Amino acid sequence: MRESVLIVEDDADIAELLRVNLAELGIDTVAAVDGAEGYRLALECDFNLLILDVTLPGMNGLDICREVRERKPHLAIMIITSKNSELDRVLGLELGADDYITKPFSVRELRARVRAQLRKAQIVRKLHSDADSPEEPKLVIGSLRINQKYHQVLLNEQAVDLTATEFDLLFYLASHPNQVFSRNQLLDSVWGYHHSGYEHTVNSHINRLRAKIERDATSPQIVQTVWGVGYKFSPKGVDLLV
Repeated sequence: MRESVLIVEDDADIAELLRVNLAELGIDTVAAVDGAEGYRLALECDFNLLILDVTLPGMNGLDICREVRERKPHLAIMIITSKNSELDRVLGLELGADDYITKPFSVRELRARVRAQLRKAQIVRKLHSDADSPEEPKLVIGSLRINQKYHQVLLNEQAVDLTATEFDLLFYLASHPNQVFSRNQLLDSVWGYHHSGYEHTVNSHINRLRAKIERDATSPQIVQTVWGVGYKFSPKGVDLLV
């Protein structure tokens, strides 16, 4: 089955650039030039990836990102921002975007980022459809249970609702307890690429993950910061939640 991407972009030239390059990758696309129309399509149709401009008529991209993330937690979302709009990038990630790309962008970078998000979406679909497999890869660390097959997380017997990227980040860190990873290493291993200047992606996902699993996100015990280096998963932090 071919992958499908919804492009919500009011700049006709950029929308066409996206469409042509995704078509060359064998990806079907649907385009919307209005935010409200894009939001409707995102909810009513099944897409593998949503590419959103931030500034749109009718409904802005950040509002679309927030609403779609609440209703479709496993849909991959990428936002498009201008080069000097750091606030939009940070807000987009905090509202649930999996990644962002800045205008102007290179075709090579666009393709790499789209491929990375579609690979993640494909893995999620396979995990959910492979119900007959006897294998149920799990991580059990104290009161934290992570089921990779179903992308499920339980903490103190309570379900934790994570996006696909948040889940991958937690699973990767928990699979390497106490090992410290730099932001660049996490970009390579979790997002599938590295590009200088995109460390905000990691920072924002760490913040969102902490808000969902930590008792006090301002004083994290599970996903800890190692100043000047990066982040690590602490099994002892899980024990403190009991």
